[in-house]
Amino acid sequence: MKTEQFEIDSIPAVLYGEPSKQGYLFLHGQMGHKEEAAAFAQVVCPKGFQVLSVDLPDHGQRRNRGETLTPWTAVPDIQATLTFAHTHWNTVSLRANSIGAYFAMLAAQAPERALLVSPILDMEKLILTMMGWAGVTETQLQQQGEIATSFGQTLSWKYLCWVREHPVHSWSCPLHILYGSADNMTPRSDVEAYARQSNALLTVIEGGEHWFHTPEQLAVLHKWEESTT
Repeated sequence: MKTEQFEIDSIPAVLYGEPSKQGYLFLHGQMGHKEEAAAFAQVVCPKGFQVLSVDLPDHGQRRNRGETLTPWTAVPDIQATLTFAHTHWNTVSLRANSIGAYFAMLAAQAPERALLVSPILDMEKLILTMMGWAGVTETQLQQQGEIATSFGQTLSWKYLCWVREHPVHSWSCPLHILYGSADNMTPRSDVEAYARQSNALLTVIEGGEHWFHTPEQLAVLHKWEESTT
């Protein structure tokens, strides 16, 4: 498969596939990297698409640059990448994982088509849930600014305030969601409600986790990508 590595406004990017007028922007999740798009490209490039993927802040080639994965840093990068995509393609679709899906909903109006895996749909609720796990009140967080947790996440008052002040876009495009019933980041009732509201086609994998990584889960993911593109 043709693969090209380059930069978009200093953002490390990779483009898969032969030249085309239609493509997918692939956005990884936390702890991911742009090369995760290779497996998806194997599915859609033979169908006439290209796939463009970038490293989000503090991920992939952007590690150790002093960056942080926050919406106010990631969203402008995604917007710059979308501008690049729209100048090269007639149609731009989206394939996004987890927090990458949330950032995309902040960054842009609806794509041509969206394929979301374990999407974060309500960041404020997730932050409040993590605060509950850590036994942290809003007053404590406001006073301290940031609080590290035992489960590896740092709670941030600035982040919580930003999320409350910046709602996501509502999308009405063809939308497909793959969700694991054991996802501990987004309650099943929330993803089902979002699917009803947005007329999304929801596929629930019983026993599946937030991170699809086992051979069985990856096989389901591949089959889902084949059927939705």
